[in-house]
Amino acid sequence: MADHDLGATTSTPRWVKVFGGIALVLVLLFVILLLSGRGGGHGPSRHASPGDRGAHAFPPGFTEHGARRP
Repeated sequence: MADHDLGATTSTPRWVKVFGGIALVLVLLFVILLLSGRGGGHGPSRHASPGDRGAHAFPPGFTEHGARRP
């Protein structure tokens, strides 16, 4: 009888391959959306109306770094 060299007897489980494939697709989708600019306008002014300038105003008595004015 011939002695066959089968190499490693264990391989990567199917669920690991599926999970890795899904993760790869999600990362590629994220990168494509990021590079295309279609990811949405994220930031503090996302939910403000276009003419609303108050969204970036600081509370009375505070500076832009959060320190109190004298």
